[in-house]
Amino acid sequence: MKQHFVRIGLGLLVLAVFLVHAAEIFNVRIITQLDAIIYDARVRLTMPGKADDRIVILDIDEKSLGKLGRWPWSRDMMAELVERLFTKYGVLMVGFDVVFAEPDVSSGIRSLEKLAKEGALKDSEQFRAEVEKLKPTLDFDARFAKAIAGRPVVLGYYLSSEERAEKSGALPPPVMPAGTFKGRTIDWFRWNGYGANLEIFQKAALASGLFNPVVDLDGVVRRVPMLSEYDGQYYESLALAMFRALLGSPNLEPGYPPDRFLSRNYQGLEWLEMKANTSAGVRTVRIPVDKTVSALVPYRGPGGAKGNTFRYISLSDVYEGKVAEGDLKGKIALWGTTAPGLLDLRTTPVGEAYPGVEIHANLLSGMLTQSFKERPPFTLGAEVLLLGIGGLTLALLLPFLSPMRATLVAVAGMVLIVAFNFLVYSQLNLVLPLAASLLMTAALYTLNMAYGYFVESRSKREFTALFGQYVPPELVDEMARDPSKYSMEPQAADLTILFSDVRGFTTISESLSPGDLASYINDYLTGMSAVISKNRGTLDKYIGDAVMAFWGAPVPDAEHARQGVLTALEMQRVAKELNEKFRAKGWPTLKIGIGVNSGNVRVGDMGSKVRKAYTVMGDPVNLASRLEGRTKEYGVGILVGEATEKVVKDVIFKELDRIRVKGKNEPVAIYEPLCLEADADKKLKDELKIWRDALKAYRAQSWDQVEMNLLNLQRMNPDCYLYEKYAERVIQFRKNPPGPNWDGVTTFDEK
Repeated sequence: MKQHFVRIGLGLLVLAVFLVHAAEIFNVRIITQLDAIIYDARVRLTMPGKADDRIVILDIDEKSLGKLGRWPWSRDMMAELVERLFTKYGVLMVGFDVVFAEPDVSSGIRSLEKLAKEGALKDSEQFRAEVEKLKPTLDFDARFAKAIAGRPVVLGYYLSSEERAEKSGALPPPVMPAGTFKGRTIDWFRWNGYGANLEIFQKAALASGLFNPVVDLDGVVRRVPMLSEYDGQYYESLALAMFRALLGSPNLEPGYPPDRFLSRNYQGLEWLEMKANTSAGVRTVRIPVDKTVSALVPYRGPGGAKGNTFRYISLSDVYEGKVAEGDLKGKIALWGTTAPGLLDLRTTPVGEAYPGVEIHANLLSGMLTQSFKERPPFTLGAEVLLLGIGGLTLALLLPFLSPMRATLVAVAGMVLIVAFNFLVYSQLNLVLPLAASLLMTAALYTLNMAYGYFVESRSKREFTALFGQYVPPELVDEMARDPSKYSMEPQAADLTILFSDVRGFTTISESLSPGDLASYINDYLTGMSAVISKNRGTLDKYIGDAVMAFWGAPVPDAEHARQGVLTALEMQRVAKELNEKFRAKGWPTLKIGIGVNSGNVRVGDMGSKVRKAYTVMGDPVNLASRLEGRTKEYGVGILVGEATEKVVKDVIFKELDRIRVKGKNEPVAIYEPLCLEADADKKLKDELKIWRDALKAYRAQSWDQVEMNLLNLQRMNPDCYLYEKYAERVIQFRKNPPGPNWDGVTTFDEK
């Protein structure tokens, strides 16, 4: 009982560590990393993988850079592209995942103005007049501003977290004024500067939005802030700005759960809300956010032009008019880049070189379909509660369970945790942490198993040292529950013994190098030993390439004969698998002979003062060895003695002969086990019936009947050596009849 209390105390300490992590008092990085890996796997497994035809990506790709020049292009060209998108192709909206922070001086207008004011031509009225005439055509910034003015164009810009970040361009009006979240504790990302568009563009555009993603500690983009706080004001993301523009620019409102459901101290902002006027009435739209006011990106599939999630159209094709008009009509277009040189490729859960513009496309698609997964702030409290309940239950329960039951409880707990987590994820769209629960369950289980092993299992380890070299681990475990019932002292017992040997091993060894031979025999012995162990056998010894094993001791087994026969059948199957491996390496294949017999023997720790071994002795052991040696005489892989055959009821046996082996006067029937009765087909049963008739006629010396039956059998199974052997015997007996007192027994003088 004392040990149980120690285990419980250690379990509670483990629980405390995970609760501290879950409550974000201290971050255990490996748990966070594992949670991220699990989340990414869930995204990949559940993403729809279907294209959203409402959204296209206008791509500044390598092809565009090659044809239209390096980025940034002149605003004159940009204006022409924008006008063409709306007038010729009829796009619904254009959003820019690029920022226009610097004026375009490529037209030379600035140089002409300088000449007119300060240069040699400053006194020329005519020159100044010409410059004024040229301004409208050479002021490319003004032309671009004119192209986007009055059209559904949303510009992008960014905030910077660098300590001495610059402030360039003109910020748009905040989507929410200062004081909106007064009294609420929200984990805003901190920004120190911004890179925005020129004021002329900002005033002309319908809206502007941030394209900053959240890059997690492992460098993966899983979230994008929907709102960002800067200098006390609140600014929306690019995808949200485009979505609001599509809805007619409704007001954005913060969403808080009713106080009746949660603690009054709960400050969490759980969603952003808009009320849009539609033909069906007022529609309320919600965007779920986490504690940093970020939304999980609802990735639809692998990114890029080959990902088939969004259609990519090269801007050079737009400029050259190669795009079919129907491909863009009524579409929401996002202008971005996949060119590696423009440095907008991100690592995401679904791709390591994912175009940044497609992140915003996925967000916009999620807003249109309202298909977001949620990780609201209250999930922190939910995880702490679930960890506390589950961890306390396991910490109190596992110390009182046996290893097997503890394993079942731990596995069942993990299955329930995963099932509940996936159910909440798939049905309620809630993303709950999973790694801490799984690791805590594994840690509590491991703690209890380790404590039991190192502190409570000395006697078991001693027992294992005694019997472990002979007996499979599961039998050692069974014996260790009551060691007093088992002893290595010699005793009489009914057992089943198995011998196996490789035929022609000398030839095999001569064809292999010493290193290959070692690998060959190791693979063979390992495979055979595994089968014996699997079937609860006791491995007696290796004799070169031979294996000896027995069943029924040290743990009594009423099914010892059946276990021995099934082991022999499986060993032959494993030998065939090994031959495939050996053949692939250019090694010779092997054939093994196996003898199985049952009977009363002496079993125990026997030997000399110098060396002892847990082994078996007696006539049934010798017969098993002789049977193994006779397998090649009958062209079979296994021979079983009649003492074994009599007690195994669910295996199909084929009687081969009655033999008298060297050292024994009494003959014994020998059998070949074929398969389980349940696996025998009609063809096999028909063949056995004819064979029994042939064997009966053979012992009655009815040679004509034997030959007729053997002829039928050879037609049914032409590869069977046994039928050929008996046909030869009949020929000999016709020449030299055995006489009326012949008992039908075959005598072998050699071992």
